[in-house]
Amino acid sequence: MQSKTKGIWMWCVPHPEKSDHTLVLLDTEGLGDVEKGDSKNDAWIFSLAILLSSTLVYNSRGTIDNDAVEKLQYVNELTEMIKVKSTTDNEEEGEGTQFKQFFPNFVWTVREFTLKLEIDGREITPDQYLENSLRLKKGTSKKINDYNFLRECIQNFFPSRKCFVFPSPTTPDNMHRLDSMDEAELSESFREVVDTFRRFIFQESPMKTVIGGHTLTGEMLRHLVTTYVETIAKGNVPCLENAVLAMAKIENQAAVDEGLAVYQKGMEDVKVLFPVDINQLSENHLHSEAKATQAFMKRSFKDENEEFLKALVGAISNHSADLFIQNKDASEKKCKALLENLSAKMDQGMKEGRYATPGGYELYCNHHDNIVAQYRAEPNKGVRAEEFLEQFLKGKSAESNSILQADKKLTENEKKIQAEKKKTAELEQEKAAFKEQKAEIERRIENIGKGQEKYLKEMKKKMEKERKQQQQEFDRTLDRRMQEQEDLPEKAELMRQEIEEIKKMNQLEMDAITQNQKALLHVYKRKAAEHKKQMNALMVVLNERSQAHVQVVEPLCMVMTLLCMQHSCDPC
Repeated sequence: MQSKTKGIWMWCVPHPEKSDHTLVLLDTEGLGDVEKGDSKNDAWIFSLAILLSSTLVYNSRGTIDNDAVEKLQYVNELTEMIKVKSTTDNEEEGEGTQFKQFFPNFVWTVREFTLKLEIDGREITPDQYLENSLRLKKGTSKKINDYNFLRECIQNFFPSRKCFVFPSPTTPDNMHRLDSMDEAELSESFREVVDTFRRFIFQESPMKTVIGGHTLTGEMLRHLVTTYVETIAKGNVPCLENAVLAMAKIENQAAVDEGLAVYQKGMEDVKVLFPVDINQLSENHLHSEAKATQAFMKRSFKDENEEFLKALVGAISNHSADLFIQNKDASEKKCKALLENLSAKMDQGMKEGRYATPGGYELYCNHHDNIVAQYRAEPNKGVRAEEFLEQFLKGKSAESNSILQADKKLTENEKKIQAEKKKTAELEQEKAAFKEQKAEIERRIENIGKGQEKYLKEMKKKMEKERKQQQQEFDRTLDRRMQEQEDLPEKAELMRQEIEEIKKMNQLEMDAITQNQKALLHVYKRKAAEHKKQMNALMVVLNERSQAHVQVVEPLCMVMTLLCMQHSCDPC
């Protein structure tokens, strides 16, 4: 006797037949509740059901007569309650082709149906029964126009229609205890229709999509519900385009966060091994970066001008730069501790004056060379191994020279030979340290190049996927209109013109999408080429430095700084 459901109740269950899908059931409050007395509320409930569903099930009782059709009066108001585009040149947007292509499939279920499905003694199907009830009358009188108007709206807005007629589930005496009856107690004919209806919903109800053909996830649906309800609560008209753009920003930022999390998780395995060599760190970086990009591409959509992709690239670049620093610090810590441990005995000998005797320089050199040999034999010293050995040798240079000059066993000529030998060894170590740093820079430049190639590849895949989604959306709309053209021969010419208009609009949209994608790829490729040119120039500088016997640490630091600046600004 009274309406129990208020607003819209949502029930989410795993789809019975499609893995990795969720079936979302929306149960709206009854329309036309006399206790409510607010038709505007009914119109908003109806509009929300339209906006959120991929299949709309309209539930009525008895028969589909004129009174039952009239209760769908809210269809007349949809053009005032929903906007597709935020701006449009067409004031009658609801009558345009774009408006109806986003509407759900329409299923009319008739409860407690007692009539025979016959017309003029000919047996008909429930679908034919529905179409007969929506058939237009010929004539131009006001009464006929009023009769036809709502039916035309239903036909226009819901080109895909289905009907199910349910007999009474039990005898009149048992109706009051339906909620406590066992399913087996219900009439067999009722259960047969229920099974048919369920199969149709499970197998034929499409996934919910939005403008551009993007399939909704649970998070995206949550954003849409919030946006629509807040818009209505403020007294404004929900706009599909604005809602999707707002949702895209939230989802794309979430895609950035997810992509960065994937990268960070992928780098954890190598992080616990620090210090590692540049090749091991780079391989892990490239692998994690590729997985992060794929995760982003899978979730993101409508990323205009690749704004959020650039944000992900920047975030990964900053995190990878931090990891490279941490790896260097770990290498520095290990190398420093190792050299301190290996040289402790020699340092103690210096304090005790063990080398301040004739022949002390030879003993010092033996101990010194032994330290270097043991240091080189130690594995997994990381990316600063040669650099720290160079610093160690330079730190011991004055000490070594002092022992050399004080050794009375050596002649002046022998001292000169030993000094030159030591200077040559230091220079060779300086070159080894430079080679180590140069190899790191070369590998990082190589990483950037490989990263650019992968970004470009993923961008192309994403663009192709979006073009396919757009085309599929167009194909669905076209199929609907073609079917309607067959079902309404009296409107064949009007339908033909509308189909041509749909094709024209789709071609314009596809051309615009293709042009925009080409422009983005062109900009990306141009920036990548410029960046490659800059990196090649850096390599020329490095190669020139490697030919000169000069102090190279400071120039290399400048190169590394420039490299980081170049990589963190954008995908190029």
